[in-house]
Amino acid sequence: MAKQPNLLAFPNTDVLATTLRAYIVQSQNQGIARHDAFKVAVSGGSLPKTLAQALLTPPSSPDDAIKFSKWEIFFADERAVPLDHADSNYSLLKSELLDKIPADMGTPTVHTIDVAHLDDVQEMADQYEKLLVSSFAARDSVKLPIFDLLLLGCGPDGHTCSLFPGHELLRESDAWVAPIEDSPKPPAKRITLTLPVVTHGVRIAFVATGAGKKGVMKEIFETGNGLPCALVNEAAGERCTWFTDTAAVEGVSFPRRGSL
Repeated sequence: MAKQPNLLAFPNTDVLATTLRAYIVQSQNQGIARHDAFKVAVSGGSLPKTLAQALLTPPSSPDDAIKFSKWEIFFADERAVPLDHADSNYSLLKSELLDKIPADMGTPTVHTIDVAHLDDVQEMADQYEKLLVSSFAARDSVKLPIFDLLLLGCGPDGHTCSLFPGHELLRESDAWVAPIEDSPKPPAKRITLTLPVVTHGVRIAFVATGAGKKGVMKEIFETGNGLPCALVNEAAGERCTWFTDTAAVEGVSFPRRGSL
């Protein structure tokens, strides 16, 4: 039986950000040791703000350094909108994090969608999958890309990326990147990493904070109910770590820890 995911709960977002940074640095260093790069997928929502809080503070020691020049950033999902649009995950990450990175921390490589295909999300998904192929399978044929780390959020309905409860996309097993034209949350047209790609990461981290999340957290950790976040937990087991605050897990009967 796969070991259970790690559920970490912190008194506030400051402590959460400090621990998240240590976890990301460890993931970064392991990725660089493996293949001289750190391949990470990020989602939108409130996550970029938390990432900025975690990553932009000066290092406490040489071992704590963020090496952005080694980072290769992909998007776990993206909306079919221009890159400067308010709904764009890239635009959100740019304003919250990328634009604030000091020069001495290096510049990450960021893989955005091809906006030439905003009117054809299938083609947009195909082109983004080709980006993944060029990065993860340049020399060899691989069944799935294996990210060093996926940094994800959890919606109030238990969705993650653009994988929504009960949606047929949850059954997609061949594509690495899939289009969605009927997202229950606007905008309707998006692309997303598929569940097999998400669950095959070396590490998967969810960030979920606030009392508004406690209902869905209870469902994810106690009943599952086929919610996308619960499916990631089930498939990834101990490779999956949740960074939450105490408000988000109030009343959740699942063993939690205050540190890694």
